[in-house]
Amino acid sequence: MIREKLIDRGIGDDNQFRWRSHEVSRTEGLSDAVFGFAITLLVVSLEVPRTYGELMQTMRGFGAFAISFTLLFIVWYNQYKFFRRYGLQDNLTMLLNGVLLFVVIFYVYPLKFVFTLVVNLFTGGRGDFTLTDGRIGHMVESNDQIARVMLIFGAGYVAVFGVFVLLYWHAYRQRAALKLNELEAFDTRVDVQESALNVGIGTLSIGLAALGRGALASLSGFTYMLCPIVLSIHGTMMGKRRRKIENEFDRLRQKSAGADG
Repeated sequence: MIREKLIDRGIGDDNQFRWRSHEVSRTEGLSDAVFGFAITLLVVSLEVPRTYGELMQTMRGFGAFAISFTLLFIVWYNQYKFFRRYGLQDNLTMLLNGVLLFVVIFYVYPLKFVFTLVVNLFTGGRGDFTLTDGRIGHMVESNDQIARVMLIFGAGYVAVFGVFVLLYWHAYRQRAALKLNELEAFDTRVDVQESALNVGIGTLSIGLAALGRGALASLSGFTYMLCPIVLSIHGTMMGKRRRKIENEFDRLRQKSAGADG
């Protein structure tokens, strides 16, 4: 199992946040099966090309598959890191993880559809595709349809990161039982905030798609380009605060070492 190999190699261990679980639980085993099934759903729609034209069309589809796979992997890795750091196996954690797995399965086809459309448009296409009988079909035929697609995509996006908000907040509330030190508690709060920022961006996209009635459908998609900007600014701000805590930790360690000496 990939989790076991990652754990054995210490992948995800930054030596500043103690791991509270070094074993793969049944919940994680189930999660891996669900994520594997989700990736299978991404692949199953890919057909072996029979002509050069079909090959080129398949290659366009591969770009969408690669992006979708990457996003699913990010979700999986965040879940992997959560269980390593906190090791929670209580009822609420199991419930939230179950919701996450449900959303992942629901999210696969909207995810693939949206990025297939995006890659098609950015590679010179017009959102069209060739049917089995040779006729040309269109992925979307109006701004209203684009708006509905973005509503579905946004709902899945908000749901995924909303679950992570609740997971990290639950871990933060258990900080005393988990014996989180000040630095670990700070990192947990940052994870809550980052997930909440993603929820906010997804909610903004949903709002534009819903209130714009199609006119702002394209803009609702571009909203997600705010993610790297907003998260980078937030990361820079939190990084400065974190360094202050690290310096305080170093000062206390030196003081303790001097007292022992």
